[in-house]
Amino acid sequence: MPELANQSADQSANQSGSRTAGRPWVTALLVIALVAIFAFSFVSGSLRSQAEESFAGTDSVVTDMLSERGVTPWFEPLFQPNSGEVESGLFALQAGLGGAVLGFALGNLRGRRAARAEALDGPSPTD
Repeated sequence: MPELANQSADQSANQSGSRTAGRPWVTALLVIALVAIFAFSFVSGSLRSQAEESFAGTDSVVTDMLSERGVTPWFEPLFQPNSGEVESGLFALQAGLGGAVLGFALGNLRGRRAARAEALDGPSPTD
């Protein structure tokens, strides 16, 4: 009798665990839609921009547009890198440090949740 209860619990978990369990085409449709959205954004972005600005950052494009309109900057940067390679390296370093901090924070939060759940459940029989 306990086996029957376990089977029905497993079946209900399988049925409620995934909303697309009986419809495998939904995942494929979502992937196709995502690829289409990215393709559309790349094509429409390249059509609207000029050839030399197709891969330019928004900062440089806006700076050029504002200087054409006669707007003067409020302040100058504190540090100006010597080359584009140094600027890219500093940006990559900043992104790496931000990713490390985010990963540490998320791992710490997950560890706290696991420790809290273990404290509420009590020690496991294997401990």
